Amino acid sequence: MRSGDGSGSDAGSGADAPRAAGSDGSGARSGAVGIVLVSHSAAVASAVAELARGLAGGGDLAPVRPAGGTPDGGLGTSSELIAEAAKAVDGGAGVALLVDLGSAVLTVKALLAEGDELPEGARLVDAPFVEGAVAALVTASAGGDLDAVAAAASEAYAYRKE
Repeated sequence: MRSGDGSGSDAGSGADAPRAAGSDGSGARSGAVGIVLVSHSAAVASAVAELARGLAGGGDLAPVRPAGGTPDGGLGTSSELIAEAAKAVDGGAGVALLVDLGSAVLTVKALLAEGDELPEGARLVDAPFVEGAVAALVTASAGGDLDAVAAAASEAYAYRKE
């Protein structure tokens, strides 16, 4: 299933490639909620993941992985790369999927409806993309369960900027 421009899947390249679990928070870590950041742009997804890692601090961060754009570097979303990222961060405690725009929501909802593409315990989280990603990663890294991670990310809607 593809959404966006229909040109395929992506998670980008290079910075989006799977890495071992560790302080960069990119790979699965048993017991921690994993986080997938779904954007129409590989660059945006990667940048938000990097920002969240930086703001969450050092140490043993929960796994987070970007899934954005198309394989050829275009804009869009890819069900294949979303599923790949979710599997990469799945440590058995659930996976929180945060999305940027409408068709990314539809792509994730379709994956959840199919039932076999995403790990058990995967959940679409209604949250602002950047602030929600930071809150989700901080909470997951502190040992929060999937409900706590989703709540923290969703609460980011209330952050005032004035």
